[in-house]
Amino acid sequence: MKIDVLNNIPGVIASALVGPDGLPIESNGDGGEVLAAELASLRTGLDRMGRRLGSGEVTRLAFTSDRIEVVALAVGDFMMGAALARSSDTRAAQQALARLAQEVDSLPRVDRS
Repeated sequence: MKIDVLNNIPGVIASALVGPDGLPIESNGDGGEVLAAELASLRTGLDRMGRRLGSGEVTRLAFTSDRIEVVALAVGDFMMGAALARSSDTRAAQQALARLAQEVDSLPRVDRS
């Protein structure tokens, strides 16, 4: 599985890769399926925000809640991300996601017209 590498990063509690149809291709950890669903929803919002702001495609997102840190990347038609325990250093997860992005970017694209 492509995102298994994220499981070995300290602090990661869940990870997910979501396809262009919004369905999870892979998910790991407690809350992996929920993370996948939320990443699909975020993708829609990111696409809308990029269009409305005229900023182009939004490709990276990071946020912190009371309990977790989330880092996510939009790569072509795919969305992938990791949820980490709060106060975890997210750099290793961000670097792993960037490496995975190169692999995911080679997957077939869907025409969204």
